[in-house]
Amino acid sequence: MMHSHLITLVVFSALVSTVFAVLLRDTPRERLRFGLLAFGAFVVSTLIIGWLTNPFPR
Repeated sequence: MMHSHLITLVVFSALVSTVFAVLLRDTPRERLRFGLLAFGAFVVSTLIIGWLTNPFPR
């Protein structure tokens, strides 16, 4: 069982990016490019949102 939020984020982003790339693009080159772009966008946006919301109390 994974206890790290970062590992969970990376695994989830990789799986979702792969599915989106396969469904939304036709050629393998387009799929790879879109998948990597989506993966990066998921990870970076989540880290930025987490960093921005960190100062707020729970």
